[in-house]
Amino acid sequence: MTDLTKIPVTVITGFLGAGKTTLIRHLMLNPQGKRLAILVNEFGAVGVDGDILKSCADAQCPAENIVELANGCICCTVADDFIPTIEALMALPQRPDHILIETSGLALPKPLLKAFDWPAIRSRITVDGVIALADAEAVAAGRFAPDVAAVDAQRAADDSLDHDTPLSEVFEDQLACADVILLSKADLAGKAGMAAARAVIAAGTPRPLPVIAMTDGIIDPRLILGLHAAAEDDLAARPSHHDGHDDHEHEDFASVVIDLPEIQSIEAVVAQVQRLAREQQILRVKGYLAVKDKPMRLLLQAVGERVRHQFDRPWGDNPRQSRLVVIAEHDHIDLPAIHAVLRG
Repeated sequence: MTDLTKIPVTVITGFLGAGKTTLIRHLMLNPQGKRLAILVNEFGAVGVDGDILKSCADAQCPAENIVELANGCICCTVADDFIPTIEALMALPQRPDHILIETSGLALPKPLLKAFDWPAIRSRITVDGVIALADAEAVAAGRFAPDVAAVDAQRAADDSLDHDTPLSEVFEDQLACADVILLSKADLAGKAGMAAARAVIAAGTPRPLPVIAMTDGIIDPRLILGLHAAAEDDLAARPSHHDGHDDHEHEDFASVVIDLPEIQSIEAVVAQVQRLAREQQILRVKGYLAVKDKPMRLLLQAVGERVRHQFDRPWGDNPRQSRLVVIAEHDHIDLPAIHAVLRG
């Protein structure tokens, strides 16, 4: 079977809140005549991104073509979850022309690429390209690591130390595996921030890569689809901090689900989420909120102290339940303290 007859897959990776779901929504609206299928892998038992994408389903990407795998990294559950899911997508009554995979923000992409060499699928599917998203404003400010200056100081002081924090390793592995890097939220970074972000990217990639600015997930699909990279056959050019290891761990990170009553004030919840980021180093908060006297549910997504929210659709017959997923490094998950802030 030639590469031309294989179903192309685009792996979309990137750190927490970089804009992966927003990009996929744009691609769904601009499919270039292709029938799409989407696999979403989230960190935590409650899925938000998959629900967002299903609300955008249409004829070119119907709801049954959008599959969500939550509470488990697909590169760690290849036989049990990933392979059967990919096989199910390829067996749809109308064969997809292109599959998009949105990885968890904490995922290392290289182990996932290795999964494409499994005998069950390797003759029928190919990795068209790996697209890494990086939040330009955050990268410019060094927020992909808890304290970049401290890490650099330790590195300079003692070469025997482990130089990288878990966050920086994830970030660097995602860049190293990419075929194209998208600097998202370029409008928030500004000219100086974009220049700083590009400098960080250039220093962190093992080979020259296209780096493209992007705002609100809007980009010409021709720049990132149809790359024909066959990335599964090009692993040597994509170095990882975890090369030589058979698996990788996610114990550095943890997520908790917080159920809340109907909220009275959106502004109060925003302030509470910002307080979590500031006082407890919470990385990411996302979920839905029921707001008093409002028939529509409120989608809230936060990266650090940056909080965005919008009413996305009516609750309809679904229970009006407020539920947030909170993600942080394992040592910073203090459930009683999180409850105290969000329910205070």
